[in-house]
Amino acid sequence: MINIRVASCDDAKYKYEICELIEKAADKRGTGIAKRAPEYIQEKINNGNSIIATDNGTFVGFCYIESWEHQKFVATSGLIVKEEYRGQGISRKIKMKAFELSRKKFPKAKLFSITTSIAVLKLNMEMGYKPVTLSNLTDDDSFWKGCEGCVNYPILKQTGRTHCLCTGLLYDPEDENHESENVKYKVYARWFKYKWNVLSKYLEPNKILKKVKKLTLLNFL
Repeated sequence: MINIRVASCDDAKYKYEICELIEKAADKRGTGIAKRAPEYIQEKINNGNSIIATDNGTFVGFCYIESWEHQKFVATSGLIVKEEYRGQGISRKIKMKAFELSRKKFPKAKLFSITTSIAVLKLNMEMGYKPVTLSNLTDDDSFWKGCEGCVNYPILKQTGRTHCLCTGLLYDPEDENHESENVKYKVYARWFKYKWNVLSKYLEPNKILKKVKKLTLLNFL
């Protein structure tokens, strides 16, 4: 039986397997942050800031949360599920647990995520997150430093951290309209694909700024 819960110190034994799985997933996608140090994962586990899924002692999936700008923002990161367990809704359940943990530990914080996955985009929108440009997310340099290991970092740098192949997703607890954004999902999915097509063709720094002017989300609403 799959058990999805807040990770405890005893779960630190899975840290190497978690890091390996995150790295393999990033390599397969060709995007994203490829590495997380085992010590980094253990810190999240020990601080009670991670969600883990296990199956009778077998590691199944994981994600963690982290606060930025003195708890003004909280990010959900590192969501991963072992390939043989995918397609069972485990990612959704892990994400929901992480959402509950974030709201409990940081009730006033804005929750955010960045992703290159349309599936993750859809899941977040069903939970009430809204796609935003990256400039709407945290200004904390420590968070963005983590992007330096991504193959797409030149895009992020050249656009002044406003655009990249990743899309930003934001949940604002002060926003009264928290119902599912699923109705708008198809519209945002078009934007998601359009942005990918524009930026992925112009990875050279001198071409990025010329093309980024096309990336206006309002054109799709």
